Amino acid sequence: MTTVRCKALCTSVKKYAAGGYYTDPKVDFLYEATFCAVSGGTSPENKKFFASTPTLELRFAAINGDLFQPGKEYYLDLSMADPVAA
Repeated sequence: MTTVRCKALCTSVKKYAAGGYYTDPKVDFLYEATFCAVSGGTSPENKKFFASTPTLELRFAAINGDLFQPGKEYYLDLSMADPVAA
């Protein structure tokens, strides 16, 4: 199984009231993290990643607010999920 590694920059983390998004009454807030592809000119490694993945946008919400920091770079490893047995 092939794994693809991307390098992304966290551009923002926003805090939202969980309200209509999440049904667990113990969860008051969700934290939406947004990422984009690293730009080419900041390091040799970033130039390599930018050459392979010049555009990337990822946005997701988590219940833990301290997972990601805006301005920091992260590796995103993507691999195909095994199908779930019915």
